[in-house]
Amino acid sequence: MKAVVCRSPGDLVLEDHQAPGAPPPGWALVAVSHVGICGTDYHIFEGKHPFLAYPRIMGHEVSGTIVETGAGVDLAVGEPVVINPYLACGKCIACRQGRPNCCVRIEVLGVHRDGAMCEQILVPAQNLYPANGLSLADAAAVEFLAIGAHAVRRARAEPDARTLVIGAGPIGLGTAIFARIAGLDVSLLDMSSERLGFAASELGFSVLDGSQASAADLVREATNGEGFDVVFDATGNTQSVQSAFAHVAHAGTLVLVSVVKDDISFSDPEFHKREMTLVGSRNALRADFDHVAASIRDGAVPLAKLVTHTTTLAATPSDLARWAHEKSGLIKAVIEIGS
Repeated sequence: MKAVVCRSPGDLVLEDHQAPGAPPPGWALVAVSHVGICGTDYHIFEGKHPFLAYPRIMGHEVSGTIVETGAGVDLAVGEPVVINPYLACGKCIACRQGRPNCCVRIEVLGVHRDGAMCEQILVPAQNLYPANGLSLADAAAVEFLAIGAHAVRRARAEPDARTLVIGAGPIGLGTAIFARIAGLDVSLLDMSSERLGFAASELGFSVLDGSQASAADLVREATNGEGFDVVFDATGNTQSVQSAFAHVAHAGTLVLVSVVKDDISFSDPEFHKREMTLVGSRNALRADFDHVAASIRDGAVPLAKLVTHTTTLAATPSDLARWAHEKSGLIKAVIEIGS
């Protein structure tokens, strides 16, 4: 009997030799253990995601255990893994340069195709990374932290560079944590006094409270009018991104971690006189996943403080609907599905 196999995004292949129900060659069936909930999931749940076809099973921050493998897969049944949710074609210009994170035909689990808010999921084996001593709960946090780790690596900043992270949500906090791990001198800017209070008291960051004064004045005061050497914007807010250009010092770098659907405009004379570097950062690479996992094992990432809420798969619809609006005290929520 022939089985229809989705081997890579956009390709449907018939396999004569595949046993009915078995994973296709190069793929593995994973029992889902934990799934993190991110801002994208809240937007999808509320029907506000502009680039998604419904219906859709969400979930892209995932850990699990190998249940069954297809031919040619070098992973053992029972092995705990981190799932890289970015499925790349392997053939386009980005993939040929070793940049599958920005593949021309990328498909992200939970966004472009069904994700892992379920009991089992079929995934290409190349997207499965051994957890290597991480608990399955900690392994589910690797993906969202890898976003910030990748952005920091993209910045190519020198140690002690005066650094501003705009946005104290999970992605911004992850970016700040990995900027600090990289030896940068990090401050956080946000409009939420509650989130900044958490960043200061629980994580030890210097903070600039945009609810108390204008961002321009805060940046000027913090840097003696010079601006920051490196600025990361992790807000997903068009106005914030456009304002961030003015926070960058001469010869500095602006890294756009979040993405907005709008066009971004900025003053070309201001951009050129600073000889600024503008960097886009999308998703993450295997090296970033490995760096995050190693940092968690070394105790450099305070995950116990970042994961503030947990739920079960059965309770997810009601809890996710509530957390989409009740943000007080919420940093990162995780669904506990299996073990």
